[in-house]
Amino acid sequence: MQTHADPCSQPSLMHPDQAIVKLLEQVQPITDSEVVTLPQALGRVLAEDLASHIDLPPFDNSAMDGYAFNLADLSVGTPLKLIGQSFAGHPFTGKCIKGGCIRIMTGAPVPSGYDTVQMQEKVSAEGEQITIEAPKMKGANVRYRGEELKSGTKVLTAGTLIGAAQMGVLATIGASQLRVKRIVKVAFFSTGDELRPVGSELGPGQIYDSNRYSIQGLLSRGNIEWIDLGVIEDDKEAIRQAFKTASECADMVLTSGGVSVGDADYTKQILDEEGQITFWKLAIKPGKPFAFGHLGDAVFCGLPGNPVSSMVTFYKLVWPLLNKMQGLPQVKPVTLKATLKGEIHKFPGRVEYQRAILSYNAQGEAEVALTGGQGSGMLTSMTLANCFIILEQDCDGLSDGSQVTVEPFNSVLC
Repeated sequence: MQTHADPCSQPSLMHPDQAIVKLLEQVQPITDSEVVTLPQALGRVLAEDLASHIDLPPFDNSAMDGYAFNLADLSVGTPLKLIGQSFAGHPFTGKCIKGGCIRIMTGAPVPSGYDTVQMQEKVSAEGEQITIEAPKMKGANVRYRGEELKSGTKVLTAGTLIGAAQMGVLATIGASQLRVKRIVKVAFFSTGDELRPVGSELGPGQIYDSNRYSIQGLLSRGNIEWIDLGVIEDDKEAIRQAFKTASECADMVLTSGGVSVGDADYTKQILDEEGQITFWKLAIKPGKPFAFGHLGDAVFCGLPGNPVSSMVTFYKLVWPLLNKMQGLPQVKPVTLKATLKGEIHKFPGRVEYQRAILSYNAQGEAEVALTGGQGSGMLTSMTLANCFIILEQDCDGLSDGSQVTVEPFNSVLC
């Protein structure tokens, strides 16, 4: 396949992996925290280590429905006497006797006088006479107090994202209130007289403002408070005031458009005057133009204006920043190898994230095909996709049947 240079590629372009490292070096986790109730904690980030104040389980209990007894009381052919029962929430309160047993249900307390449980399928009952097949060992089918964890044991560490499993553990140890990180606030807006709100009529040269809605959707995938400042007219002082308002009410200010060479607006000029902003050119496609810095105490990220470029740079660059600001660990994206169905044309020079559909054939082998046109303004290439095909800088195209690296969409993009 003939090699050509990417006309948008320059030797000074920064690899996206290098950009992520540099970006992460320049932001710190938010230190503010607040106390919330357990129902409010889902999706929040724990601000401090948390230890259990009880043993788990809090008492010896049965692992299954059956009968509890002393193993030493069993002898071949001699039944035990049924003296009571223990249900979850309704424990046996009588006195354990030699040669006796109780009916017991899963999760119910095993009385201190008995040491073993046999499942009901290996027991025969005639009235109060219970014949039990001997288990292999003493303590069979008993879950002992504290065998999962002892009181005082650390259960969750600071920086843990509280999901469904964590909610269950927290409820199990009786944690009714938790100290969590304050929610990160992100303010965003669009600029441009050509942008019209959804639902209005389009005039000559006008388009609907789609990027704000995409950004809103992306931010909604995390526990982030977003502040939509709308569309700001192409007026220098209006844009300056929007940046001032955004930087005063949010931890991050996010815009799309206005960061590329040749953009005919006031965005770059105002950013130079009001903040400490660096305009980067990244070796990424779709993407390339990206602005980063600070406006007052707020972090600023300027995304490209093309819809797909905006989404891809948010996913690859802004989302890791938001994770760090929340105090979450950085998680490397999952990738896999798949067989390419069809050809891919590419110029060397930039890392490309081509939108594609990952599937599995009858033999269980991964296959992947492009969604169609890959233009940076084609949002349908994202809506049809469930993954990226990642093409490194030196790749100059691929033929049908090639093995390619695929990054399935995670919950941010799904």
